[in-house]
Amino acid sequence: MAEKYLVEPDVGFIEEVAGLGGQDLKKCFQCATCSVACPISPENKPFPRKEMIAAGWGLKDKLIGNADIWLCHNCGDCSTLCPRGAKPGDVLAALRVKAISDYATPKALGKMVNDPKSLPILLAIPAVLFIVVGMVLKVFGVNWLNFSPSGDGIVHAHFFSTWLVDIVMIPTFFGAAGVFALGLKKFLADIHANALQEGITDKEKIDPAGMVQALIKVIPTILAHRKFNECGENRDRATAHMMVLFGFIGLFIVTNIFFFAMYGLGIYGPYSQLNPVKWLGNFAGISLVVGSLLMMKNRLSKKDEKSSYADWYLVVLAFTLGVTGLLTEMTRLGGLAGLSYTIYFIHLMAVWCLFAYTPFSKLAHLVYRTVAMTYMEYAGRK
Repeated sequence: MAEKYLVEPDVGFIEEVAGLGGQDLKKCFQCATCSVACPISPENKPFPRKEMIAAGWGLKDKLIGNADIWLCHNCGDCSTLCPRGAKPGDVLAALRVKAISDYATPKALGKMVNDPKSLPILLAIPAVLFIVVGMVLKVFGVNWLNFSPSGDGIVHAHFFSTWLVDIVMIPTFFGAAGVFALGLKKFLADIHANALQEGITDKEKIDPAGMVQALIKVIPTILAHRKFNECGENRDRATAHMMVLFGFIGLFIVTNIFFFAMYGLGIYGPYSQLNPVKWLGNFAGISLVVGSLLMMKNRLSKKDEKSSYADWYLVVLAFTLGVTGLLTEMTRLGGLAGLSYTIYFIHLMAVWCLFAYTPFSKLAHLVYRTVAMTYMEYAGRK
């Protein structure tokens, strides 16, 4: 006997998906061309046709906790070949944005991050935060703000105290990690429940050791962007995505090395331009800038594909981080104190936004997609 399922359409959910870039959803007449065209869709229960059906009916519970929306890499083959112009790739992208917003807490902040009208408020938060914390430090005798170059020349740690930067940044980073942890706990429970219901796995409980082994197998696929390279329509996106990904990884490594140098070894900057870690940071920054510019070029050149605010927020943030970081260094070397301090302040705000808003922004797909791919590797789905 066929499984019975009570359909309870959520019209509000359909409208949300449409507002996030999936406005052509209702054009779908379920011909399954998208699933046939997709080069990375699994043979059993392939996507994105079943997701298009569920989205058209507003079946939120069938989609938000569905790992398949993350296995899609939005290569564009399905959207190009869709005879109705329903753009399944855009619909699944919208579903991912919605899922990120639903799993992150607090929900109000998630809505703000994906609402362009809230951008001025989001940018004002770190600016006010730095000033308020700085004034508190002043009470305790910490000189947090100095516009005049010292005898050592332009030292950004003298302009904005290292204590101020770290007191603001470190709790923000760990707070974002906590938001991710809470979201991923529920996300894993949901995709496992869906996998059990759909017969993808028969394991009642997730084995942590098995997940770790699956993650080790998946990481090379992610780093090499193998799934992107299997795509046909937008294969050129792989280069831009790899440059941005490795740019972030490189800057993360550099930040941790210099953090250890300061607090573990007592070695403070500015560091020599011949320092190999500094070279890594420069290359990573250039990679971030060039990669984000290529992303912009690709998006602007695809006239038939719609880019949502969530897409542009991520690309512009990556570009801003790279440009302000490099310009901060260049203006310091050029002796332009006022300009260097101004750009450094903008850079700090961009870094804070990266930490604080990542669990709510499209950049969170790096974490959720990795977990989804790991789970499907663990479940043995090919």
